[in-house]
Amino acid sequence: MQQPRDFSLYGAVDPGARQAATQRRQQAARTASAGASSDGEASAFVFDVTEETFNTEVAARSRTTPVIVDLWADWCGPCKQLSPVLEKLANEAAGEWVLAKIDVDANPRLAQAFQAQSIPMVVAIAGGQMVDAFLGAMPESQIRQWLTQVLAVAEQLGMRPAGGDAGNGQDAGLADPMDAMPPAYAEVQSAMERGDIDAAAATLEKALAETPADPVLKSWLAQVNLVRRVSSYDEASARRAAAAGPADVAAQIKVADIEMAAGQTEDAFQRLLGAVKRTTGEDRNKARLALLELFEIFPPDDPQVKKARGQLTALLF
Repeated sequence: MQQPRDFSLYGAVDPGARQAATQRRQQAARTASAGASSDGEASAFVFDVTEETFNTEVAARSRTTPVIVDLWADWCGPCKQLSPVLEKLANEAAGEWVLAKIDVDANPRLAQAFQAQSIPMVVAIAGGQMVDAFLGAMPESQIRQWLTQVLAVAEQLGMRPAGGDAGNGQDAGLADPMDAMPPAYAEVQSAMERGDIDAAAATLEKALAETPADPVLKSWLAQVNLVRRVSSYDEASARRAAAAGPADVAAQIKVADIEMAAGQTEDAFQRLLGAVKRTTGEDRNKARLALLELFEIFPPDDPQVKKARGQLTALLF
């Protein structure tokens, strides 16, 4: 296993016979240990992944089938809310995509490779590349919308829809995903792997200047900026300041970011809407802009975003 900072998702495919034999053994293990579907039968679409099996189970498999990676821990409350939803959707998809579950406590090098500064963290991998991700527990409707975007990207990469020859790491009929992947995605991945969040943001900003309508790039930039902000906060200090000063917009913005990173979307939106309501002038505008930036994380038609936009409009006009 490589060291985390050198880890490369797209450099992990070995099409040899030895790997194929390993995959067959692991498929048998998955059948015995995979999560249960709604009717109580074992699921072939949900499986645990370790540092030793990641290359085979995720990187190679993603060449033919999108893999959604769920980074979780037993102590994480939001993880326990999110994981069952992901498992349900994976079973419904019946192979259109598969769910790989990573216990970050048991696999710290994988957690570091994904730059998982908070969990739950969900990452979409297609064609051996990270194509999108989100932090925190989201409602099922929002996850479905996100999955639709992921599958659209996978289709752009030339991947087959449901039922493609998953898991064999080879398909002569597919274009090379590295040729099809927009350069920004690889550059952002590389920057995040080496911990350079500023470089990741700069790459996305440049890419968006060229293709401003790209919804995935917009979402990625909003998420990268959120991670960059939250990583610089002292959470305890921010929460004390926000509790002591409801009109302290800077403190309210920080705590809203922390809540969003923890998957508490409604709390974050309502906190900033409250700041807009209580303030005027420049302070109100700062709260409004912070709220609009959080909106960028989600699809424009997301129900929570639409609701919060309506509330913001009512407050401003």
